[in-house]
Amino acid sequence: QVQLVESGGGLVQAGGSLTLACTTSLRTFSTYAMGWFRQAPGKEREFVAHIMWNGRSTYYADSVKGRFTISRDNAKSTAYLQMNSLKPEDTAVYYCKMSYLSRAYWGQGTQVTVSS
Repeated sequence: QVQLVESGGGLVQAGGSLTLACTTSLRTFSTYAMGWFRQAPGKEREFVAHIMWNGRSTYYADSVKGRFTISRDNAKSTAYLQMNSLKPEDTAVYYCKMSYLSRAYWGQGTQVTVSS
C-alpha cells in the first residue's frame, strides 16, 4: 500500500512561514504529479498547488499565489510547500496528493494553524 507522510505543520503567527514536506517510499515517485490541498473546519477540501512530475510546471490557487511555493526533490521522493506571509485564513489541515493517470494517493494531513 502506498503511503504518503506529511510533516512540517504547526502553529505560527500571522506573517510567519512554514514549510511542509510530503514523502513516500514509492520508488516511482518521479513519475507522479504532486499536489497540495487543504481543508478548513466546516469547509470542503480545496486545491492549493500542483507540480508536474518533472517540476517544470507549477500551478497555484489564486488565494496563495505569490505567497506559497511548491517544489519537489525526486531523488528524495519528497514534495514541499513553502508557505510565506501566512494569514489566519490559511488555517487548515493540509494534504498532499500523488497522481498519475487514474491513480491517486493521499497523505493523512498535517495541521497548520495561523494565529492573528
